[in-house]
Amino acid sequence: MNSKVESRQLVGVDFSSSPSRRKPITMALGSLQAGVLRLDALRSLHSLDGFAAWLREPGPWLGGFDFPFGLPRTFVEANALGASAEAVITRLRVLCANRMAFRRLVDEWGNTQPAGYRLLHRQTDGAMPGISSTSPLQTRYVPVGFMYFEGFSRLIDAGVDLPGLRTRSDPRVALEAYPGLLAQELIQRRSYKNSDEPDRLIARKEIVDALEQGRTRLGLRLKLTHAKRELLVDDPSGDQLDAVLCLVQAAWASTQPGYGLPAQIDPVEGWIATVPGA
Repeated sequence: MNSKVESRQLVGVDFSSSPSRRKPITMALGSLQAGVLRLDALRSLHSLDGFAAWLREPGPWLGGFDFPFGLPRTFVEANALGASAEAVITRLRVLCANRMAFRRLVDEWGNTQPAGYRLLHRQTDGAMPGISSTSPLQTRYVPVGFMYFEGFSRLIDAGVDLPGLRTRSDPRVALEAYPGLLAQELIQRRSYKNSDEPDRLIARKEIVDALEQGRTRLGLRLKLTHAKRELLVDDPSGDQLDAVLCLVQAAWASTQPGYGLPAQIDPVEGWIATVPGA
């Protein structure tokens, strides 16, 4: 790895489509050298405007963002939304004044589909052994669809480079990340978030220990101060830990040709970093 790549800021982003002081967008900032990923800082953004402002900062950075960068092709084609991820979100913003209008569009289409075919997945969502990420059309419970609508549109507005989807000579590079993929590799299907119960605290501690020891297929060791380790373990929401898991995925991608993405990516669906290609 050359020094120019190693000097680039690495970022992991645990995203919220409705950020607030209680539930902010959480960012993990780090730097990589010789296989050791140092967690430099944890940062909170309390509004979508703040997120958009940060995206416009000049960089250079490489970020892993925990929201979809695309929608299932079947849905895109059925609604004539376009032939690229950028075209799709641009068309959606014409059709849908806000995310609730996007929900209505998804619901209206879903109501014409057979049961079991309403919340479709992308190819990348099912390409992970033993795990499937939530459908980008899900706008309830875990509102991944809202995260797509609010998050990806702001990446487009900021003009960042989106490998595999939109290539630009920009020092700000964004990849789709999925912290659940790395977490399940380390603790299987055990829960580690949204609770301060002892079993989930233990699960968070096991994830942090494994990351520090480099016990993942990504082969990177996380370097933490004692204070940051305590923050990650003691945060019952798991948001700070999810941001760090996204950071680890971004760091691995920074070491790979083509960011480790498959040579061919569906241009409307996108691909999750660190997920093996077909």
